Amino acid sequence: MRKIGIILLLTILSSIYVFAYNDHRGHNLDSLERVVAHWTPDAIDKASDTKLVTLNRAFRDLMLGYSALNSEKCVFYARKALSISEPRGWEEANADACRYLGQCFWAAEQYDSSLFYYGKALSAVERMAGGATSPTKPEGYSEKEVDDTRSALYGAIGNLYNMMDSIPQAMDWYEKAGAIFDKYGWNQSNAILYYNIGETWVKQGDLRKATQAYEKSLGYATGDSLMVAMAQKGLGQAYMEQGRTWKALRYLHQADAYFSAHDKEELSFTKENYEYMSAALLAQRRQMMLLGGGAILLLLLLLAVLLIVKKLQSTRKEQAEISAVLEDTIREVRRPACDEEVPQLSEREKEILDLLAKGYTTTQIANIVGLSPETVKWYRKKLLVKFDVSNTVELISQVNKMMIL
Repeated sequence: MRKIGIILLLTILSSIYVFAYNDHRGHNLDSLERVVAHWTPDAIDKASDTKLVTLNRAFRDLMLGYSALNSEKCVFYARKALSISEPRGWEEANADACRYLGQCFWAAEQYDSSLFYYGKALSAVERMAGGATSPTKPEGYSEKEVDDTRSALYGAIGNLYNMMDSIPQAMDWYEKAGAIFDKYGWNQSNAILYYNIGETWVKQGDLRKATQAYEKSLGYATGDSLMVAMAQKGLGQAYMEQGRTWKALRYLHQADAYFSAHDKEELSFTKENYEYMSAALLAQRRQMMLLGGGAILLLLLLLAVLLIVKKLQSTRKEQAEISAVLEDTIREVRRPACDEEVPQLSEREKEILDLLAKGYTTTQIANIVGLSPETVKWYRKKLLVKFDVSNTVELISQVNKMMIL
């Protein structure tokens, strides 16, 4: 799995070359091998440059064809191509063969050999830029042709450093390739490149940079294409890893529309995208459950706070009532008593006295007037003091005698 994302660029480009070769000439790799098998070393030494150019191209076609199928044959035909182009200074062919040799050794994790051939390819490109010629390019190579060869090589070297976990160096080479793609508006190449970069950052655990790379890939990709779907799949994966399941599913559903329509050609990608969608849906359900539980807890907490506030308000009210009762009691005690003087009663005292006269208990009175039982008891004591009696029975008797109620 580690290599799948990293070699996507090479796989796509290699497959394009193989199918283009077969469609263009109507031959497969076996038939081409039979053709080149007739070329002995003596025949090659005696051949004209025109025939050698054709043979070199055939060797490189075989190299390209086997690059994704058989690395040993890829190396064999790349070296056969070099045996023709290198002595003659055909630098484009040299760069091409050395790049594929580097890729073959890179895939085999023989990194020193890969760096060696990539170095040779870079040197060949610089000679192309310096004015080298060949039988097919007697006038030399244009800037665009040189840049085309450079960009493919830069991307391959970036992949090598990527596999070596030298990420800063890999990004430097990727950046060089991307600059060339931008220069000529090669958007599809940039879409592939930035998808590859996004895969790298996912493996490195940097989801922010991965998201940025996938967004760039999607920006470069166009139409109803594999790269659009791949970039959407990458964004879906990155957002899912960040816990942003709603956004992840939006991109994964968009990718699924393409993969479902091309499920036979893109079976592995269709399966991978479906697995991401399933994981995102499961994560979303868990998030919904957590959010629901959190909402319930928040509601309960809010209710508890409201009850506490109400209780505090009630307590403050009762404290105010008690303070008033105490103050009135103190004033009454300090005031000289007169026989048969009718005590001065507040509205609250009259209300409680009336309920006492009707036979209600302290608890019942508290519920009726909205006070605590303790506060009602204070009022009862105050009334006993005011009427100079010892208990409720005497209080009611005194009230009836004075005909207050």
